[in-house]
Amino acid sequence: MRLGVLDVGSNTVHLLVVDAHPGARPLPAHSHKAELRLAELLDADGAIGPEGVERLVSTIADAVQAAEDKGCEDVLPFATSAVREATNADKVLARVRDETGVDLAVLSGEEEARLTFLAARRWFGWSAGKLLVLDIGGGSLEVAFGMDEEPDAAVSLPLGAGRLTAAWLPSDPADPLEVKALRRHVRARIARSVGEFTRFGGPDHVVGTSKTFKQLARIAGAARSTEGLYVQRVLTRKALEEWVPKLAAMTIDQRGSLPGVSEGRSAQLLAGALVAEGAMDLFGVEELEICPWALREGVILRRLDHLPTGQAALN
Repeated sequence: MRLGVLDVGSNTVHLLVVDAHPGARPLPAHSHKAELRLAELLDADGAIGPEGVERLVSTIADAVQAAEDKGCEDVLPFATSAVREATNADKVLARVRDETGVDLAVLSGEEEARLTFLAARRWFGWSAGKLLVLDIGGGSLEVAFGMDEEPDAAVSLPLGAGRLTAAWLPSDPADPLEVKALRRHVRARIARSVGEFTRFGGPDHVVGTSKTFKQLARIAGAARSTEGLYVQRVLTRKALEEWVPKLAAMTIDQRGSLPGVSEGRSAQLLAGALVAEGAMDLFGVEELEICPWALREGVILRRLDHLPTGQAALN
């Protein structure tokens, strides 16, 4: 069957089309995405403003049309922290439903962490042992740990790269005092949750997912995306500690010229690096491996798990 997963995230609206059936690896067939940066479009009251709502509705309508054009039998639509935490979320969801026919499922932060963990577990397999999975999105940081497909512990923290950039780093280049204040805030917030994980013992393998980790690994010397999914890519804490002050001294345009860093994400890279560095330090991680699969794949895998083997279409 051909499925579409529509991810309304804090940075992008991303439709991923895959060919899949129970027991098989989902094969990507098409990708359609638009950068909205919803996390940066919230007003002073925490609501998505009229312009943001208009752009969101239009973008979702385009994605639905793309899914139809590519022959999707069904689309799995969901939204994450930017919509979840908007003070006008109910009105936004109703507007999207009325104008596009899409009923967005709003995932909780813990659900995000658990589904991302499932994707990482399926990618690396049982031989990876106890996994610690870190995911930095536009609105939140997800952390999950466990031995099985369901993590023993999973949390979502309001430490997304887009959210922090908008709230803490208004200057370009960043003011050193702003960077110091954000670093202190990030580490204090992560430290509150570390105890929930350390009681389970140390991980056998640490995994980073999301665009932020991929970009940080790339600027630290990891292979290009054009070299394929199956090339191992790692990020060390030592390399990250060397890059954070360099990123802090750069302008947004200068960060955008770094290898693997997109223009749309360059503004958020410093905040994302501070979160990554803080998480790796406080969880005692010296090195993590980049996982190509994350939340979208987790949503697809969970859906396939609930289909009878051999079923060719969704009910």
